[in-house]
Amino acid sequence: MKKSKAKIKVIRKRDLKVVDAPPERTVEPGRKSARRMVSNVSTWVSELQRRKRAETKEALDKLFPVKPQTDCS
Repeated sequence: MKKSKAKIKVIRKRDLKVVDAPPERTVEPGRKSARRMVSNVSTWVSELQRRKRAETKEALDKLFPVKPQTDCS
């Protein structure tokens, strides 16, 4: 049986490259950022309301058809 030895690479501090600092993030002014959040939430709310109304209308149309069927005996 042959055992394979794991290779270990030794890295000395002087061999490490200096990592560049990550680029700075641009920060939006407070009002602009708040306006964007309010716009997003408003859009979500209006979409939710629109979808609920459509589902409710569909359910009511199934429950109470536009032209009720009458018994023609």
